[in-house]
Amino acid sequence: MTPTLFITGATSGFGEACARRFAAAGWSLILTGRREERLHSLADELSAQTDVLPLVVDVRDRLAMQEAILSLPPRFSTLRGLINNAGLALGTSPAQDCNLDDWDTMVDTNIKGLMYTTRLLLPRLIAHGAGASIVNLGSIAGNWPYPGSHVYGASKAFVRQFSLSLRCDLQGTGVRVTNLEPGLCESEFSLVRFSGDQSKYDAVYAGANPIQPTDIAETIFWVFNQPAHININSLELMPITQSWNNFAITRGSANGV
Repeated sequence: MTPTLFITGATSGFGEACARRFAAAGWSLILTGRREERLHSLADELSAQTDVLPLVVDVRDRLAMQEAILSLPPRFSTLRGLINNAGLALGTSPAQDCNLDDWDTMVDTNIKGLMYTTRLLLPRLIAHGAGASIVNLGSIAGNWPYPGSHVYGASKAFVRQFSLSLRCDLQGTGVRVTNLEPGLCESEFSLVRFSGDQSKYDAVYAGANPIQPTDIAETIFWVFNQPAHININSLELMPITQSWNNFAITRGSANGV
């Protein structure tokens, strides 16, 4: 039986790269995204390689996601994999200066959207059994705080704990769960975070040799193709140019006492 994979946020970045990688390996694909033209263009292209079903839907819309999943054609009834890729960061300002609408959007996408998609697809993954896999896109921001990460980092900390808890609940079903935690990656994700400011985007990656979406796709493909008795619980990866730094210290300020 041809394995079937469900990918959220497939219109750019990691999601698009994963769609291309798994299509090349012959997996059937269910691809979701909000940008209809991009999604259908990708689906049309990859249909030359494999069976592709595009779903124009926003993961934040619980009822729309439920309707889309309940309406899946019979040939997509059983899934071998789910990649919860849809997510975003908005802004880099400190918490006291942030827009609450941006916080709502990050929570609704990174947390609620992932929750909805996972819960709605779990019965199909469990029906597949051994070898079925869920990969959740976390971030090093869920492990290591930095200025301006606030709600984004907290949302990725949720992804990490949710992934670990799923492992407990799914014990005995054969379904595997991995939290993938990338560091500095070059993709449209950062352009969204900087509200389309190309100069800020370029400055982040200048000379850094960051991880590319194709690197993430290859890593996820490796995770999915481990023997069925092996689960990669969490995997943190950074470019060789990125590391940790010292704790911040405020000096010479009354407010630092």
